[in-house]
Amino acid sequence: MLDLDRRGLLRLGSLGIGALAAPLAVPAAASLIAARGFTHNVASGEPRAASVMLWTRYVPTSGEARLSWQVAESADFARIVAEGSVTARPEQDHCVKPVAEGLQPGRWYFYRFMDGSGQASPVGRTRTLPQGPTQRFNLGVFSCSNLPFGWFNAYGHAAARDDLDLIVHLGDYLYEYERGRYPDGDLALAQRVIEPAGEIIALADYRLRYAAYRADADLQRLHQSFPMVMMWDDHEIANDAWMGGAENHQPETEGDWNARRAAAMRAYREWLPVSDNVWDSYEIGDLATLFRPETRLTGRTQPLDLGAALAGQQDPAAAMVAFRDGSWQDQARSMLGAEQERWLADGFAASTRAGQKWQILAQQVIMGSVRMAPDIAAMLPAQAGEDIRRMVMAGALAAQAGLPFNLDMWDGYPAARKRLLQSALAADANLITLSGDSHNAWAFDLDLDGTPAGVDLAVQAVTSPGYETYVPWVKPDDLMKVTVAANPQLKWADLSRRGYMTVQIEPEQARCEWLFLDSIRERSTTIAKRHSMQVLRGTNRLI
Repeated sequence: MLDLDRRGLLRLGSLGIGALAAPLAVPAAASLIAARGFTHNVASGEPRAASVMLWTRYVPTSGEARLSWQVAESADFARIVAEGSVTARPEQDHCVKPVAEGLQPGRWYFYRFMDGSGQASPVGRTRTLPQGPTQRFNLGVFSCSNLPFGWFNAYGHAAARDDLDLIVHLGDYLYEYERGRYPDGDLALAQRVIEPAGEIIALADYRLRYAAYRADADLQRLHQSFPMVMMWDDHEIANDAWMGGAENHQPETEGDWNARRAAAMRAYREWLPVSDNVWDSYEIGDLATLFRPETRLTGRTQPLDLGAALAGQQDPAAAMVAFRDGSWQDQARSMLGAEQERWLADGFAASTRAGQKWQILAQQVIMGSVRMAPDIAAMLPAQAGEDIRRMVMAGALAAQAGLPFNLDMWDGYPAARKRLLQSALAADANLITLSGDSHNAWAFDLDLDGTPAGVDLAVQAVTSPGYETYVPWVKPDDLMKVTVAANPQLKWADLSRRGYMTVQIEPEQARCEWLFLDSIRERSTTIAKRHSMQVLRGTNRLI
């Protein structure tokens, strides 16, 4: 008998999706490469009102393989509503991404793939976007999942829920570092071994790293349970990436940046249910427009560096003021590039003209502004290492000059941020930005010269450590208090826990809940803490 939930949907547990699987280690490279058949479960993404992209990976004994796929209204596939065939080829690393069309809006569907012998993939569940009047839509939001740091318990918890409609992943889906670096030494869990062992640079490296991550049972279940809208941040390529390079790319030893970037993007598009559109938008009925920009490779100019601004300066305070009044405010510095800025401004305006209640910007890095609290430098212990001391002193000098401390965020591109907020205000938008990258949970009011322009909801990492690890001499609760006190836009933060957040969108309000797991070092889906805030339409303010 089918186990139905309160909405009449088949519970994923009866498909073997929702139950917590045994704590398996990530398979070694040999088994990842040698696996045959359907190797990494199924996934879906790019939902629209009448279509959705499906994904699987199938490795035949040799050559290529023709697969069929089916979409049905129920998990027993009694009534097929869409079907087709696709070829898994070695040149795409045996990944396939057909688009199922002709579907009904706002509906849950089940899908599967089959090979020529009738062997079937696991059954996945997906959902089309609603069309017309929509009273509620729930997002699950994730960022920053570094596999060796811990278990993907946040994915496991969300996969077992029946009240989410769409997953939004804001990037850092995987990390590029070699084994033994970030995390270093004992910080890496013995059961969570990444492949390949070295830093990923070539196409084969990126493909194998995706294979290692996609072998995780919790990540597989999340993909199997919900459609995703996804975007890359920097670690899908290399740390602190921008148009012309990255902090973690050294051309003299790692080759041409453009070749590495192309390899990373190819593997990303093979292994995930994503379109080739660099940026895009999605209509959620008459409730919201979800914008997916690209903030790394298209138009981002090189990030500035506080340390470089201070290097060799006889008067550090004066140097910081000169930096603030000069290169930091350069109007030519961009996060998106001119073409994408125009696209987003036009999109805001079109969305509000169409009567959409909310304009949701799902993007990679924090939009709100954060300065280092003076108390952090004051509490710096005498035995602190030289690297930590330089970092804290640079942050303190920056704060004294009215500058933020993390210039890889929108804080490093104030003119570009101002242009974006101006376009939102010009469109009379109800702007909600969803941000990742920082590894911590934050809630900001965004204002432009005192005018409320939107809110920024930033999600904590799935596993990656955050701000709290760089200032361990300050207790996390104290760190939160002094940081909030030092930053007028910042209304709340959690600087020590990992997890994910949900955003419930309704016509007159949007409510965000941050969920914090009790552990990432042990396999558990126990929630240790929750925090929620909301914004009322027309206010651009959190309450």
